[in-house]
Amino acid sequence: MLADAILSEAYRFARNRMAVFWTVLFVPILFLVFGTLVALFTKARMAEIASQMPQVDLDVGGPVNLGLSLVKSAADFANPIVLLFVLIGVATLYAGDYRWETWRLTSARNTRANLLLGKVGVVKVVILLALAVWLIGGLAGDVIKAAMLARPVTFSMDGGDAAQFLGFSVLMWLRVIQFTMIGLLAAVVTRSLLAALFVPLVVAIGQFFLMQALPILGLEPGDWLSQLMLPGLAADTLKALIEGGPTGASIPDGVGIKAVVSLVVWTVGPLAASIALFQRQDLSKE
Repeated sequence: MLADAILSEAYRFARNRMAVFWTVLFVPILFLVFGTLVALFTKARMAEIASQMPQVDLDVGGPVNLGLSLVKSAADFANPIVLLFVLIGVATLYAGDYRWETWRLTSARNTRANLLLGKVGVVKVVILLALAVWLIGGLAGDVIKAAMLARPVTFSMDGGDAAQFLGFSVLMWLRVIQFTMIGLLAAVVTRSLLAALFVPLVVAIGQFFLMQALPILGLEPGDWLSQLMLPGLAADTLKALIEGGPTGASIPDGVGIKAVVSLVVWTVGPLAASIALFQRQDLSKE
């Protein structure tokens, strides 16, 4: 039954080409184009300087290591622009049945919990696909820049780099999933596509300003309350732990556990609340 819900939602989402484009393809293409333009500008400036001062040796840098580029791209995935455009497709997936009044047609074919979990399952796959395209776009951008600036291309990744790549990939994937869970709860509570899109953004902006106000509130970033209130801070904490290796570098002992608890609460909590509310909703007019 759950597999049927996932397959049907996957089919519906795949048919929505605009949602697929904005969610999966747009941001990697945007960054690829912007990076190429920056490389073109840099190359033009270097040529201009070389013509004016031929005695100056312009060092374009060493080889471009695509292995390290993969690690950096994975660490940068859950940035605000990616979160925004992933949310466009996710909001459509979560609130589309309210918008088009199709819940009364589908709710009789499966359990309500399965219907919501099917949407969440598709979102997980979509975010994973967006991550893969993001990584491919990052590699393509580095290859293009290397070719333009006449820098050699290499690939090396030792055990530590591979562990960081895997850690960053899983963490950023979970962070984006956690962010979309707020959109799911907003969609169920308000039955509105716009709320599913804008409520997570408003919450994220509020949490950003709250993070800046932690010293005023007498809180430290490593406190339980700080980590539980701010899932973005929790994700940054775990990111710093991955960057610093098993010892955690400058991260105090025990903060990693607080960060994990925060992400779990902000992921499972909205999902559980959404399912509980959805079970009680009257869908006769939806």
